[in-house]
Amino acid sequence: MRNLKANLLELIRRTSAELPDDVFRAVDVGAEAELAGTTGAYAMDIITKNIDLARRKSQPLCQDTGSILFFVKAPVGFDQLTFEAAAKAAVGEATAKGYLRQNSVDSVTGKNSGNNLGPGSPTVHCHQYRGTRLDVRLILKGGGCENVGAQYSLPDTRIGANRDLDGVRKVILEAVVQAQGKGCSPGILGVCIGGDRATGYVHSKEHLLRTLDDVSPDPPLAANKLGIGPMGFGGKTTLLGCKIGALNRLPASFFVSISYMCWAYRRHGFVLDGQGQIVKWLY
Repeated sequence: MRNLKANLLELIRRTSAELPDDVFRAVDVGAEAELAGTTGAYAMDIITKNIDLARRKSQPLCQDTGSILFFVKAPVGFDQLTFEAAAKAAVGEATAKGYLRQNSVDSVTGKNSGNNLGPGSPTVHCHQYRGTRLDVRLILKGGGCENVGAQYSLPDTRIGANRDLDGVRKVILEAVVQAQGKGCSPGILGVCIGGDRATGYVHSKEHLLRTLDDVSPDPPLAANKLGIGPMGFGGKTTLLGCKIGALNRLPASFFVSISYMCWAYRRHGFVLDGQGQIVKWLY
């Protein structure tokens, strides 16, 4: 597919430097909700200025450019190996250009690869469908927010969470309380009810591909009443959104997997036609 590497390089640049419009609108609403003169309001002001500066200068929103996660929906018969090779080449060039920090280290030796390439970096999730266009989405997920993700096995007697939706609600709030702003709040949650331990976490991240305009009747699950606030400084804006999905589970298991995303909600995507031309930018 022509221009695939160049298109992926531009996708990485945009994802690193430009917050999607739906996220910026949510941040703006959060900033308006904070009381003037408070630490929470100050934190939100710094966040909004950072977003504008990164976009204008085409520089990373955050110094931790995070794990590189591609989610690909491809036509039947698509050559996944060719895509992975182009993605790796684009990641290496993006690192050299400064769109990505040198951010991948050997888990045994601690040695930095210097180009963000190595086992598991980047990660590509590819699924086929009966269409003709290639749908590519990218999430750059920082280490701080990844560290405060959580997985619960219900029932959890420690917090009185049973195997029901109220129990799900309790563990989600528990995860937010335990994060205490360390995931660079205000954050966004992707949640999977069910599945096994591995598929639950993957599915929870897939829900981070949804837009924040896609809301449920109680999107923050009352988390904004906890008073944790931006960066844990206190305030009214602890979460910008919560996206929940479900997978079938074994009768013996009831997992709730929670992926936390920081305010630097870096995800973008595009659709390519059969000739490799960008026909639509997503988000």
